Amino acid sequence: MRDSAVPEPAVPGADAPGARSPVADGAPGSGGPADPGALTALQLLRHLDSGPRGLTEAQAEERLLQYGENAVPEWRTASWPRRFLWSLRDPFTAVLLCLGLVSATVAAWGTALVILSLVAVSCLLRSSGEHRADRSMAGLRELVATTATVLRREEARDTPETREIPVDQLVPGDVIRLGPGDLVPADVRLLRASGLTVHQAPLTGESAPVAKYAVDGPGLPEPGPVVPVGDYAGVFAQPHLCFQGSSVASGSGTAVVVATGARTRFGAARRRPGRRSPSAFDRSVNGISWVLIRFMLLTPPLVLMANAALRGRGLETLPFAVAVAVGLTPEMLPVIVTTALARGAARLARAHSVIVKRLPALHDLGAVDVLFLDKTGTLTQDRPVVARAMDAYGAADPEVLRWAAVNAWWTLQLADLPVPDALDEAILGAVGEDAAAEGADGVAALPFDPVRRLSTAVVRRPGRLGTHTLVVKGAVTDVLERCALDDDERARLTALAAREADSGLRLLAVARAERPARQRDYTPADEYGLDFLGFVTLRDALAPTAADALKVFADRGVTVKILTGDHPGTAARACLDLGLGPGEVVTADRIDALSDAELAELAGRTTVFARCAPEHKARIVAAVRAAGHTTGFLGDGVNDLPALYAADVGICPRDAVDVVRESTDVVLAKKDLTAIDHAITAGRHSSGNIATYLRITLSSNLGNVIAMLVAGLLLPFLPMLPVQVLVQNLCFDAAQLAFAYDRPRPETLRRPSELRSRAFLRFITRFGLINASADLATFAVLAYALHTAAGSGLESEAAFHSGWFTENLLTQALVMLLLRTGVRGPALWGAGRRAGSERGAGSERRRAAGPVRWAAGGLAATGLLLPLSPLGPALGMPALPAQYYVLLAAVLGLYAVGLVVAKDRHERRHAALVAAGEADTATEAGTIVAGAAGAGAADVTGATGVSAASAASAAPDVPGAPDAPPLRAVQP
Repeated sequence: MRDSAVPEPAVPGADAPGARSPVADGAPGSGGPADPGALTALQLLRHLDSGPRGLTEAQAEERLLQYGENAVPEWRTASWPRRFLWSLRDPFTAVLLCLGLVSATVAAWGTALVILSLVAVSCLLRSSGEHRADRSMAGLRELVATTATVLRREEARDTPETREIPVDQLVPGDVIRLGPGDLVPADVRLLRASGLTVHQAPLTGESAPVAKYAVDGPGLPEPGPVVPVGDYAGVFAQPHLCFQGSSVASGSGTAVVVATGARTRFGAARRRPGRRSPSAFDRSVNGISWVLIRFMLLTPPLVLMANAALRGRGLETLPFAVAVAVGLTPEMLPVIVTTALARGAARLARAHSVIVKRLPALHDLGAVDVLFLDKTGTLTQDRPVVARAMDAYGAADPEVLRWAAVNAWWTLQLADLPVPDALDEAILGAVGEDAAAEGADGVAALPFDPVRRLSTAVVRRPGRLGTHTLVVKGAVTDVLERCALDDDERARLTALAAREADSGLRLLAVARAERPARQRDYTPADEYGLDFLGFVTLRDALAPTAADALKVFADRGVTVKILTGDHPGTAARACLDLGLGPGEVVTADRIDALSDAELAELAGRTTVFARCAPEHKARIVAAVRAAGHTTGFLGDGVNDLPALYAADVGICPRDAVDVVRESTDVVLAKKDLTAIDHAITAGRHSSGNIATYLRITLSSNLGNVIAMLVAGLLLPFLPMLPVQVLVQNLCFDAAQLAFAYDRPRPETLRRPSELRSRAFLRFITRFGLINASADLATFAVLAYALHTAAGSGLESEAAFHSGWFTENLLTQALVMLLLRTGVRGPALWGAGRRAGSERGAGSERRRAAGPVRWAAGGLAATGLLLPLSPLGPALGMPALPAQYYVLLAAVLGLYAVGLVVAKDRHERRHAALVAAGEADTATEAGTIVAGAAGAGAADVTGATGVSAASAASAAPDVPGAPDAPPLRAVQP
């Protein structure tokens, strides 16, 4: 029995010819292809040209040359120069590079130098940040098994010797021995096993150890139950196969190696899959970039044609046309994006030990609105806890738990088990070891085995001379079969167990019998005629931070969905215990019959998907992503790889298998939802800064470009010299760098923050027209001021350049301040952010805007002082009369009022949309149906003893168990 039915994972490359085992390819002596799981042990040994005594040294050397070392392929990380070149593939970086080359072609050397320098700085920052993440990942790679215990002989007639050899020297056909704590060094077939349980979490995600045994070994009738590879349970469910990447939890075994190196299941999973589809960041940047590219490609021809038609100018206006296109371009975008993301990634690594391997993944984290999780290790811990003990009629009975503890304690002591079973630990933890050992002396113990599915402790109680007490604990069905009950009573107890299992609890049955004391050993034949005592129910221990983290996710607009291989009732119970309404619980068998569109619709109302195979997880994630959501997936096993690649951003804990750590975008210090919350917050922080920069820069640049085009048509001279455009852009670019160090408003962190090109286009059009209006008003002010100053010797063309240069920098400084700071009313503030006074929140906003305030002040000072400085005449910008500054102040005042009014209307509309969305969520939340999610009864055929955790937590449906009503999920 197993914790969950997990089918064979659809790992990349698993079906490739190189991924097949030597047996499947026709190993030496095989005579043709064969399935190592379907053969008997004798047939398999013949196929491998081996035997129970192992290989000779000569055979091992020959096969080592044939199959190579037993080493999984390593993924080579990209070098720093290669990452630098990859950074040039960013669409906007490529656009800037083209603009720089065009500027150099038209001899605009200053513009070309600035643009190419910004491209180089951006690529340098991005490649350096990702290279540092690669070095951090190298420090996280865990050590793997270095030696294995193998049977080898010098010659065929020699007696085999047990020796330790390096793992990379193992070959197919080697016979190895496994013990507690050993890592399984290759894919193997068990020849003999005693109480063997294996952790398969790296491969299947199962939380509990899985019982493994030889299906045709001594003591078993016939060849044993061989599970076909195509069965739903998959190859990992076959009890006689163990795989590289798993580890021995308890017991011992002898096995023959069937596959090594890249031919193992684990090695096949390490093959890097094809290129992932574009993430949320890629889609956002591409959308915004192509909008700007269209504008930039359209602007120069318009300038040239308009000047040629209206002013008769020719190619002499080409530098100005290029300067206009550059003026529309947010040159600092790559630098701001890379700096903001790199700073966020550095803070995460420093403060929370979260490594962001791919910088754009930090934006994707901020945009995540659907987060997929596994249950075990994320919402729950990898251990069960006792829920309650009850008698045969469902009433609480602590005596049942005490007898279960007696069984657990003396089985552990007398059976010489290396470690207690997880369920036994839970029982002993609930009762206490002293209480379990008190009042009885151990005589003998029959530990758990996967055939009987129960364990027995024989004890001597005070005052009962000549009598021994057998205490039996195990799977409900197996214990009831051994009790002295009539059919009606047995059916009633089975129904009672099914009702308890409906709520997602695991059940163990406890029974007792009195036997005359004797000296000879006890055997399983003594486990009959038992008196039934009651049931012990257990549930998964909840992760200590999970409940709080789920509430934070709900407040932040992140919907959590559970994809698990566990039984639906068990998963739903954990969700209910944590306050996460499980909604409609769906098992994977329903998914296969649905189209992608139907699956996306189903996923919208479902919180828990149970019995999921790897391909099911990947398909669900892909369907939700195709529906327009930004998805994140947290996984740690090889079975999670397809889903990790299907999501926008893949997340794993540090203790995940190395193939997963190398495949994901974000690595957590531990599997803790709080760390994901920190990462999402950092992503929204960085994305908020990038969005603020884009809104302010693009609206200001668009206004300037419109004004330049109008001025170019109305004036008999160029409205601004190319060198002046270059200096203005340099000043604005330097000030804009402050956005990378800004702290966004708290309401920015409340909702997913994906950069959407259409929303930006509407924003920059509205505020760009306001900016252009201010520029046109400045033209009128300049005309009036220059007219009244006629005869003062001030050249009108140079004065116009100087006046517009000053106004441009002052309006850009105003935009930086007014479109960044302030928020209308408390409507956008989350409940969690209202802790403290409004004064505190206001001071936080003022503190957060510090870098921007200083940058805007410096920009305004430059605009006012540069024409008055010695550099002014060198740039063709003379000092202006005082009358101009008075009129300019009036224009700027009106401009500020227009910005504030427009911003107020924009934020009112945004607040109304947010409030409407929250109201819809609240209404939908009221429709949640409370109660247990019994989408099929949990297993009432659990087990105890060495592998009771794996046996009792399996959950096939129980005939006659009632179905619970479906539950609805909350969608934000």
